[in-house]
Amino acid sequence: MDITRVDQIIDKHNCEANSLIQVLLEIQSEKHWLSRQALERISERLDVPLSRIQHIASFYKAFSLVPKGRHEIHICMGTACHVRGAQNVLSAVEDLTGIKPGETDLDLKLSLETVNCLGCCALGPVMDVNGQIHGNLAPADTEEALKKYE
Repeated sequence: MDITRVDQIIDKHNCEANSLIQVLLEIQSEKHWLSRQALERISERLDVPLSRIQHIASFYKAFSLVPKGRHEIHICMGTACHVRGAQNVLSAVEDLTGIKPGETDLDLKLSLETVNCLGCCALGPVMDVNGQIHGNLAPADTEEALKKYE
């Protein structure tokens, strides 16, 4: 993301320090991660110490300080999904993508994360890709579900 776009997002929020999290969320949404250059510009423009911004960006799971894939896969590992075979679904996704939770493929196409709950317990096991829920998954269903994101 170029600095001009970062400035546009900051300007949209009137350069107010109390809009820091919203600015971070918008940049994260567009670029899928928060670069050092973007954080430094935010610090400069909002007059917020870089250390505070880095603390916030590393504290909240919604933010990433490393590049993420264009498609973010979240596998629910909560109790309802777990007892219905979430680990087998996760293993199938790992085999298909070649990445493990917390990793992104080299093409920056896919990132994989596990989460504790997606709020769809009746549909477990559940996989969320870019906000689209795939429920009642069997390991064999994962390949078909992921084809949509190639």
